[in-house]
Amino acid sequence: MNPEDYNDHGMLRLPLWFWTILILQARTWLLFVMAGASRQQGSDMLSLFYPDPQSFWSGMLLGLPPALIFLLSGRRHLWPRVWQAGYWLLLAGMFVTFALQGLGVWQSNDTLSAVDIMLALLDAAALAYWLLSRRLRACFDAARRLA
Repeated sequence: MNPEDYNDHGMLRLPLWFWTILILQARTWLLFVMAGASRQQGSDMLSLFYPDPQSFWSGMLLGLPPALIFLLSGRRHLWPRVWQAGYWLLLAGMFVTFALQGLGVWQSNDTLSAVDIMLALLDAAALAYWLLSRRLRACFDAARRLA
């Protein structure tokens, strides 16, 4: 690792794919904020993407850890134990999200939409990256911090 790979606090810089995965996992929260900003069309936007209120609330619940990790990322040097636990929390959330998508596909009588297929593929790719990226794992490891 190069010295440029570390920030001012001696922590590894987070890769671009980390931020992409956080946005993907917190997509319900992102849509909720966009719906709130659009005022009149907000409820129409939410009902377009989440016709079932239960799927909206499960998306909000599963998107809470990525949203909190996003907020914590700038101050991860202050709470290293919470930051380390965030890796496992996000990994568990990705497994649950992927399992719920599979369950929804299995129970669905309708034809699959392209959006559902695309989200499932993106979630599978995010899960694979999360498990296989040594750089990302090192960002959550306290031993990789410069002293």
